Amino acid sequence: MSEVEEKIESKRIREGMVVSHKMNKTITVLVTRLLQHTKFKKVIKRHIKYAVHDEKNEAKEGDRVQIVETRPLSKTKRWRLVKVIKS
Repeated sequence: MSEVEEKIESKRIREGMVVSHKMNKTITVLVTRLLQHTKFKKVIKRHIKYAVHDEKNEAKEGDRVQIVETRPLSKTKRWRLVKVIKS
């Protein structure tokens, strides 16, 4: 493994769906995770939206993308686009 891959593995990686690409070099990604209720054991969906830096403006609405945590780039952007998984 190269040094770049090792650095990415140490950071948090998420996978989600692009819900907005109206801003320049910024996309909004909806990440859905499943968790089990502690008392009732029912599986629950939880959603969170991330503002993600997209340097090349390559992701479009509806794309499945992989994002990685990075240093703060603006007031809300703390994630960076790694790759577009499915267009």
